[in-house]
Amino acid sequence: MSARWAPRLLHGLAVVPVLLAAVQAARAPRAHLLLDYWHVLAEVTDDTGRLLPAMLLDYHLDQPFVVPSLLFWVDAALLGADNRVLTLLTVALLAGTVLLLRGMLPADLGPARRAALTAALAFLLLAPHAAELWLQSTNGISWVPALSGTVLAVFLAHRDRFWSALAAAGLAVLCFGAALPAFFLVATVAWLRGAPSWRVVTAATLGVLVVGGWLLTRPEGDHALATSAAEPDRRLAAFLAVLGAPWSPGPAPVAVLAGTVVAGLAVLALARGMTDRTRRPELAGWVGVVGYALALAALVALGRTTAGEVGVNVGTISRYAVVGGLAAGALLVLGVLHRPRARHVAPLVLLPAVLAFTLGIDKAIEVRSGYDGLGVVPVALRVAAPAALREVSVEPAVVPAARALGAYPFTTDFTLGCAGRELGDRIDVAGLPSAGGTVDTVPVRGDTLLSGWAVVVGAPVDCVLVVDERGTVSGGGITGVARSDAGAAAGGVGDAGFRAVAAPAAPRVIVVVARGGALYRVPPAPG
Repeated sequence: MSARWAPRLLHGLAVVPVLLAAVQAARAPRAHLLLDYWHVLAEVTDDTGRLLPAMLLDYHLDQPFVVPSLLFWVDAALLGADNRVLTLLTVALLAGTVLLLRGMLPADLGPARRAALTAALAFLLLAPHAAELWLQSTNGISWVPALSGTVLAVFLAHRDRFWSALAAAGLAVLCFGAALPAFFLVATVAWLRGAPSWRVVTAATLGVLVVGGWLLTRPEGDHALATSAAEPDRRLAAFLAVLGAPWSPGPAPVAVLAGTVVAGLAVLALARGMTDRTRRPELAGWVGVVGYALALAALVALGRTTAGEVGVNVGTISRYAVVGGLAAGALLVLGVLHRPRARHVAPLVLLPAVLAFTLGIDKAIEVRSGYDGLGVVPVALRVAAPAALREVSVEPAVVPAARALGAYPFTTDFTLGCAGRELGDRIDVAGLPSAGGTVDTVPVRGDTLLSGWAVVVGAPVDCVLVVDERGTVSGGGITGVARSDAGAAAGGVGDAGFRAVAAPAAPRVIVVVARGGALYRVPPAPG
């Protein structure tokens, strides 16, 4: 009975992290789109909303970005710029990656071991550490198609489908720089499997042409706040932190320490793979996956290491945790393949995977709270406030294109969500009582990111509006922003803060908050 039901139960367990990520993706706010989304949309779309195909070939963050650019445009043009569509696509691609990796497991492992390894891979690739990928779609669609496409290329090479592997590698390269090693991985897997030399040379040559062409055509200068200085210690720390991120609850030193162990095991796996070349073809694809994880960690360390604040390690950024998960998953599989008769395989592979999953829960909470400020972007877009948009790093030039495409917030269902009041409504502000709190921003005017805090009878407010001197609603924003600095003045309410924006045509504005349907003025800061 247990032999028959164990694989089913383990496969059911593998679905758990996928479902959890999918639920988070579906519940993510519609408007959680980062600056890159709007920047790319402005680049590939004219002011009438028409796609500019030639601009798809332009680099973004000095890397190929064809497929994500096209997906962003399709999302804006056909789906109203809905973050949730792309986050769910990201989860689907990661689930597909797990299935591709499962497809490389030898059949003679047996159903139970294959199912246990599948579950471990799912828990590692969809661990909460990487929640950034499916909570907001900009980074998810930037990274995951490239990663999934590269794993597809490795899978096809592992199955001895050479030409299909080259096609998959080519498609992956069009997604993002994370796929730049793809052709070299196809060559490596072919070599490990003892394929004809011309296949190895062909794939490697294509890899050299792709990387060489990219180096010759990419823009000059530093990008994404990366440093051009050597700084080997900082880069090494970032490399190790990327590999060890799934094993750290947050602190970079823990990630670096764990990454040192993972890197050591990865080097041993690569050495063993070369020793077993042609004798153990079932190892080839997994050695390729380990090599890919090391290459990705190196690319992050070389291309994203910053020269900023001491103690900041770029390797602990949420989206990069998927690299460490990929490395750990491949190493677990190789461990089982090298010890095919080992007992208790299921707990041995599942315990570390589930441990990594649980260690990432706090990271996911941190990531989710970090996007709260994006709630003001739709209002800034809708009222076309260029200075305010620049303050939140959104390209103002995207407004005409977004409006022409009918992308959110330029849709009929857009709302300020505050006491039934919408843009253009009138409010008699002269008769409104004052709320406790203050508008910190000086001067209080339109086209400015307004911040402050407000409470009503010691309770947090429901929402915020901005009206001009005539009482016309000209903007809105978000409430519930953490403001521990308000302290006792806010009656101990820790989330009494707000952020708001109004149309640029309003030189002087008044911030109004609502509580239980009643409206209150928020006084400006003294002086």
